[in-house]
Amino acid sequence: MIKDDLLNVINEIYGKSDETVRFFQAPGRVNLIGEHIDYNGGYVFPAAIDKVSTVAIRKRNDSIIKLYATDLRYVVEADMKNLEQYKNLKWGNYQLGVIDQILKKGLKIKGAEFIFDDKVPLGSGLSSSAAIEVVTAYAILQLYGYKMEKMDIALLCQKAEHEYVGVKCGIMDQFASVMGKKDHAMLLDCNTLQYEYVPVKMDEYSIVISNTNKKRSLGSSMYNKRRSECEQALSDMQKKFPDKKYLCDFSYKEFLSCVDEIIDEDCKKRAEHAVCENLRVLDSVKALRKNDIFSFCKYLNLSHISLRDLYEVSCKELDVLVENAWMQKDVLGSRMTGAGFGGCTVSIVKSESVETFIEDISRVYSEVVGYDASFYVCNISDGVKEI
Repeated sequence: MIKDDLLNVINEIYGKSDETVRFFQAPGRVNLIGEHIDYNGGYVFPAAIDKVSTVAIRKRNDSIIKLYATDLRYVVEADMKNLEQYKNLKWGNYQLGVIDQILKKGLKIKGAEFIFDDKVPLGSGLSSSAAIEVVTAYAILQLYGYKMEKMDIALLCQKAEHEYVGVKCGIMDQFASVMGKKDHAMLLDCNTLQYEYVPVKMDEYSIVISNTNKKRSLGSSMYNKRRSECEQALSDMQKKFPDKKYLCDFSYKEFLSCVDEIIDEDCKKRAEHAVCENLRVLDSVKALRKNDIFSFCKYLNLSHISLRDLYEVSCKELDVLVENAWMQKDVLGSRMTGAGFGGCTVSIVKSESVETFIEDISRVYSEVVGYDASFYVCNISDGVKEI
């Protein structure tokens, strides 16, 4: 939806106003490799994509926040004087959580009217929630004249999700939505928050996202349970390595030397995934820097196997997409991406074969699963910005 369209919507929904309307965008992200290790102190390798959350915003002179989405067709109204009462909203709590954090920082803002036009598929694993959080934070900070560092915006949004929404997410999603750079992925150390941009040269290949269209909610899924299992594994391993702060601080040799300290078998599997996935990220980036797309994709495939068998966050729908992608001759690699239990896969497909890939995988998926998948050919884009 273009700016003129959003301007018409904001005037239609809220009425005309003398206040200036401004427009902002924040992208979703695809994590190329490095799954479920952002909260384990490891490296991740996300890229912002050209599926974005766009917002039109204008000031109010009171303490009221109004939220409207073009695909939901109803207005959420909240008073900033009592944000605690809105935590359980079906839609709108991510935005209000961000505003709650801004107020807790002591920043002086008044109300605002928002129109959201979201093109990041909800519940897909492409981090629609982070895109909404980031565009909300950036828009209202800009609207009221605050110049916050981009990394601080990412951290603010993460804290909002922890404290207001109740999902103990890592930093990767918000970071990618804020810091994205066109044609580059980002190697992020989730322990130190140091990062570097790495050019992604796919040449004759394309990034294809396949959406299972299986709905799931992180807040009510096994996400927090996996975090707890990792915390327990770390606690057990620290009996032998008390100075280690995160699972991803361990080399594989160190992991093997203390694996017997982990009492619970599931916790052992979670720890092995975290340690090995962290190493896969670093090896895959080395391959990409050498323009070795074949080795890079080998690590993508190994990542999915580990997520399926050790971390146990895949599902029938994701496995159907990935395993059938592996059988396509012009597919170099495929894996689930995101938190799992539904959501999306990322595949590296020869550009000239993308249409055939989508047709073949779509047919098999609908036959096996019983409903259709969705597909997006993605480009790597910039992070949050005013438009």
